[in-house]
Amino acid sequence: MNRTMKKSLAILSLSAMMTTGAAYAATNETVHTNTIMPVTTQAAPTAISVQVNEGVLSEKGYLKAAATEPMLPLRAVTESLVFKLNWKQETLSAELVDNKLYVPTSFVSKVLHGSVTTEGASVSIAMKKDVKKVQTTGVITSIRPVDDYTAIQIQGIGTEGMILNVNKDTEYQMLDGTKLSLSDLHVGLTVTAEHSMAATLSLPPQTSTSKITVLDTKREANSLGTAGVVEEVRGDDKGNMSLLVKGTGLTETSPSEVVLQISDKTAIVDKNGDKVEKAALVKGANVIGFYGPALTKSLPPTGQAWKIVVSAKQE
Repeated sequence: MNRTMKKSLAILSLSAMMTTGAAYAATNETVHTNTIMPVTTQAAPTAISVQVNEGVLSEKGYLKAAATEPMLPLRAVTESLVFKLNWKQETLSAELVDNKLYVPTSFVSKVLHGSVTTEGASVSIAMKKDVKKVQTTGVITSIRPVDDYTAIQIQGIGTEGMILNVNKDTEYQMLDGTKLSLSDLHVGLTVTAEHSMAATLSLPPQTSTSKITVLDTKREANSLGTAGVVEEVRGDDKGNMSLLVKGTGLTETSPSEVVLQISDKTAIVDKNGDKVEKAALVKGANVIGFYGPALTKSLPPTGQAWKIVVSAKQE
């Protein structure tokens, strides 16, 4: 797992630890009793310095007198490893709010698959660097910033496809090697992503991405996109064709309903960017249409499609 990976943890293992008492929430509890109890002195927990990838955290862990391993501040550790931690109260599977939660050092190795070294009052954590890379190809349907990284969705919308988490170290290029930047990417581009084999169990899965290569020969400035169902297919005796698509706009300025004109230059592909025959454009088909910002003022507006992604016909 790449140490630059941002990841939303839906940690069933954490839930199990919490159930068995292996994870401790930091609280200040006052016990009221009418019984006179003898005063006993307990040794104060030892503060533990925590170092992640050679950087020291401002938050410290602690070690109880009778404990066998130090307890670490979960949020501080996971976010330093560039994971994204979410807590879901209804399922007790993930999301922390204001309270601090501590987990044993073994949590880092068993759940996050990092290496842990404990020396005296110090714990050092590092992510394994020998992670193999794989490549996935798909059409970009969403680009959105999240904190200090950006999530790029390919191969579908909603819970479909895959989220490519990119950051300042991610490389971008055209197929011919021309260097690009993140700002050069837009919805509708077919790309090949080089990413970690490790991915979250979320829907869609998320993975850390080191390189993105654009397979289209040119980019379409200010591209818009609408995902939905083909409600009507229109044609004439000259071979002109247009689709009425109703669904969801993929950008802030994209309409949810649009008429898309199809020309010989319109690329018709599947979610992976592979060519699909024009005959697949039928009423009831699920499609994602990508088109330029020049739209008519009619309702619904009409635009020229430069790429159509076709999936299964809706039953």
